[in-house]
Amino acid sequence: MNAATFLSELRRREIQVRAVGDQLHFTAKAGALTPELREQLRAWKNDLLKLLASAQALDTQERAIVPLQAKGARVPVFAVPGHNGDVFCYRALAQRLGEDQPFYGLQPPGVDGKDEPLGRVEDLAASFARQIRVFQPNGPYVIAGYCAGGTVAFELAQQLSRGGAAVNLLALFGSPYPAYFRLPAQLLQRVAEHAARIGGLARDLAVRSPAQYRRYFAERMRRRRDRASAAAAAAADPVLALRARVERATVAAVRAYTPGDFAGRVALFLPSMEWDLAQRWRSVAPHAEQYFGPDACSSQDMLREPNATIFAELFAAAVQRWKMP
Repeated sequence: MNAATFLSELRRREIQVRAVGDQLHFTAKAGALTPELREQLRAWKNDLLKLLASAQALDTQERAIVPLQAKGARVPVFAVPGHNGDVFCYRALAQRLGEDQPFYGLQPPGVDGKDEPLGRVEDLAASFARQIRVFQPNGPYVIAGYCAGGTVAFELAQQLSRGGAAVNLLALFGSPYPAYFRLPAQLLQRVAEHAARIGGLARDLAVRSPAQYRRYFAERMRRRRDRASAAAAAAADPVLALRARVERATVAAVRAYTPGDFAGRVALFLPSMEWDLAQRWRSVAPHAEQYFGPDACSSQDMLREPNATIFAELFAAAVQRWKMP
């Protein structure tokens, strides 16, 4: 454990710490500062004072690095979430990796409403890289990314490596190559999905009676109204509205990004063998390996149970392969 991890643990317990000269001052609920914590605070005093001396570093750390599992002696994982910035998409995976695997989500600017979302992958990766170096200066690291966040994770691994840090593994979970997010590819995807829906609808209606037709279309209209209501509720929810802003900025940034070659080790975690949106990563990552989830698994549910357990096992296998001679 380092001073930043200890400070995060104190905050989790609702113990606020500030530096006043060469002394530490605390604000805590009655009974929160146990004798054991007081002893730890004495041991960490100098390191905490150094950390708190940099207000900017403290501020950015608080915003970006979210401990999903702070314990453990293994190489820590720093994980970029999907396009909406929700780091808790990794919660089940972090739990399944066990208490010896430190796992931190990287929350992008804009999610908390204190900053504007960043519009370039390079800038977003640089922001994360600075905060990781403050949090744990020496490495090594495991960098992960999910969905559109995989592109940011790729650039983050590049920047950390160029800065001399050891990136043991870059793990991309259901992360399409950036070209997938560009408008021509998105248009083709929507046409294909629409054609599939029309085909399925025609087959479905061919075996229905007139009464079943009416019930079928009434159900479709109900679902459409429910989706419209959910969209209106999301627009009125300030948290969801902030995530929508981050989503738009992240997708636009990924569309404009062209990956360079990466010599490090990459693990592509794909929802199933049928999922082929990540193949082009291999053109810029010659040491990429592929790990497949179960049949019918989708990118939307690959990090949820029961699939999170499967991908935790695959991730552990990928890390173990790195250790092998």
